[in-house]
Amino acid sequence: MPQAEGAIEAPPHPNPSPEGEELARVEGRLTPGGPLAPLVWFKSGGSAQWLFEPKDVADLSAFLADLDPATPVMPLGLGSNMIVRDGGVPGVVIRLGKPFAKVEATDATTLRCGGGASGILVSSTARDAGIAGVEFLRSIPGTVGGFVRMNGGAYGRETKDILVECDVVLRSGERQTLPLEALGYTYRHSTLPEGCVVVGATFRGSPGESAAIQAEMDRIAAAREESQPLRSKTGGSTFKNPDGHKAWALIDAAGCRGLRIGDAQVSEKHCNFLLNLGNATSAEIEALGEEVRTRVLAASGVTLEWEIQRVGENLPLPFRGEGRGEGQS
Repeated sequence: MPQAEGAIEAPPHPNPSPEGEELARVEGRLTPGGPLAPLVWFKSGGSAQWLFEPKDVADLSAFLADLDPATPVMPLGLGSNMIVRDGGVPGVVIRLGKPFAKVEATDATTLRCGGGASGILVSSTARDAGIAGVEFLRSIPGTVGGFVRMNGGAYGRETKDILVECDVVLRSGERQTLPLEALGYTYRHSTLPEGCVVVGATFRGSPGESAAIQAEMDRIAAAREESQPLRSKTGGSTFKNPDGHKAWALIDAAGCRGLRIGDAQVSEKHCNFLLNLGNATSAEIEALGEEVRTRVLAASGVTLEWEIQRVGENLPLPFRGEGRGEGQS
């Protein structure tokens, strides 16, 4: 059987995990101890116990159906809104690659999108097809699967405004198509079942002129470039906007602009962004976020909620005995 691009052949026997359990045979790529730092925007954090890049939906479905139900599963998109802790992620991390990154217009207002397609690809395809209303996805550094799961939004619009339905593979391996009303959307939240993987979505916009759509995309891109630290190692918006407030304004008022812990820093350009200035650990980045929350609560009485996902396990605290430097491991 010919291999998919970047795939490895399934071995003649299932793959044993480090704990001795067996994982199912696959047609895609299954990597033990797959490094995650290169796959996330912060460029920090540990490895996945297993990193699975399925060949197609059937491969993903069969894999999950055969996987021990007790094994944790975590989907990973572009890794833009995520802190992977330094101890790594137990179980299986599923990353949807090129086979899931296709977008096509099915009529004058409708797009069928793979779960691994980027916001830039979706908005550009919509522009070429004369479909307006999805320009905001141009500004979100993520994939369709992440938009659907987190009700991603920007510049006054959210995924719920354009979603018709989504295709998912449940943790059991069962495939389902879920309509918009089944997702229980609220601000940056859905009720999608834990462990399920969004493999596709149908978006609906409105008829538009390609030139006007491009102009709106350009406006959004320019505004984002001006206000956000896009060329840094960052994770996007760190905290949700509390009711009646802007998170960045609360952070600024609490004196946190430029605050640092090690190589982790609150951006001076946009206070709701955390930066890895070079060699920050995920522990430092997360600790900085918690320090910001503490200072904002003390200054304003408002408790900031994390928007960035924090996943995986922390490393054990280093022993600080005689002759060992602070923070040394």
